[in-house]
Amino acid sequence: MRQGVALFAAAAVVAATLPFLRDQDASIASVLSKAKIAVTGPDEGSASSTVDPPPLTDVELAHIDDRRDVITAPAHGRRTAELTLDPMYQRAATSILRRGEVYEAAIVMTEVKTGRVLVWASYNHGRPRDLASAPIGPSASLFKIVTGSALVEAGVPLNQKHCYRGGKSGITARLLEPDERRDKYCATLGMAMGRSLNVVFGRLAKQHLDQDKLEGVARRLGYGLDIPFDVPIKPSEIEMPEDELEFARTAAGFWHTTLSPFQATNLALTVASGGEMVRQRVVSRVLEEDGTVIYEAPTEREVFKRVLDERTAWAVARMMEQTVANGTSFKTFHDRAGRPFIPDVRIAGKTGTLEEKKTGTLITWWAGFAPADEPEVAISAVVLNRGAWHIKGTHVASDMLRIYFADHGRKGVRFPPGLRGLKRRNKTAVDQDDKRETRSEAKPADGAKG
Repeated sequence: MRQGVALFAAAAVVAATLPFLRDQDASIASVLSKAKIAVTGPDEGSASSTVDPPPLTDVELAHIDDRRDVITAPAHGRRTAELTLDPMYQRAATSILRRGEVYEAAIVMTEVKTGRVLVWASYNHGRPRDLASAPIGPSASLFKIVTGSALVEAGVPLNQKHCYRGGKSGITARLLEPDERRDKYCATLGMAMGRSLNVVFGRLAKQHLDQDKLEGVARRLGYGLDIPFDVPIKPSEIEMPEDELEFARTAAGFWHTTLSPFQATNLALTVASGGEMVRQRVVSRVLEEDGTVIYEAPTEREVFKRVLDERTAWAVARMMEQTVANGTSFKTFHDRAGRPFIPDVRIAGKTGTLEEKKTGTLITWWAGFAPADEPEVAISAVVLNRGAWHIKGTHVASDMLRIYFADHGRKGVRFPPGLRGLKRRNKTAVDQDDKRETRSEAKPADGAKG
């Protein structure tokens, strides 16, 4: 029997407390009942009971206007939605994606304590398209966050070493079989997360999990669910194969799942929140054409449900720290001398890399949060490149976190070069900082399937 999570509140109560969701969420009680998620906390904000259609109808995040201090997007008719986005971070994100000469890309960054979205950026060759809300790529190794959670729940110790061989670019049936004579390398579960060791995850999934257990954790973490948000979000998909080899590959992040940047950030935000799934918000107010306010979002943090035990979330966060400390993101978060771009800040993250052979598209992810011990922001970045590439998801995440912590005055953190016009400080200080700063431009060795 598939694993499920019991509702905390009756669907009728949920419906009563969520009267002003977007039109798609009109039947939210039914959706939440199927998804096994309950909402606790304040109501859905204030709005006139006579507003028709509902205030959050047709908010178009593909047409964000970031030219003013309050960022807006068009809504139904001639309405305007005022967004929670931070102007400097939003402009920086857009600039990074444009300069990176990517094929397609998206960034979502959210404040952990409130669920307020600070960045919602998409790039699609200049054509308007909201990539952040759609599962535009496979989960790749970001799915190791799900598998890691399941393995912790299954009792796999963090400090136990597991020996392995091969598997950098793929998993075969032979590699799944332990061989004391050939298994020359050994790693703990945390090291396997940080270095994205496919064989270790594949073997451990085969030994400790089954299809029901892994899919159950995935669905608790949001796969296949219509997670309430201010705009329609297409659910991330999961297909759990019965074949033993394909099951191991799925557990390691090879195909069979899709992911949207929204859901990737939701995944990181859930771990950062100690296992609680927090409602994200991107709309702060909605105004009619005459300026009448017809909707104001709640300002308090709102929790859907606890989906991971707090101890499990803590263990997964420690595993994710290995990615930046000595794993697949080390080079993009450190200069050529090994000095961190964000000193004295522990960062938890996960890379993901897969190539679509048919289209020649290289898909690279990064999802995580910082600081790892006292989380402030959760972020995901996905970059799709065709042909020669300039940046990957890990580069984007590194730059965005540098911008965030430099803006917050963290000692020793400077803005990335070339973004001086986006800073809040005076131009003289900015120019001096850019002249002093150097950065490694070497392309990181993410591994074929990081």
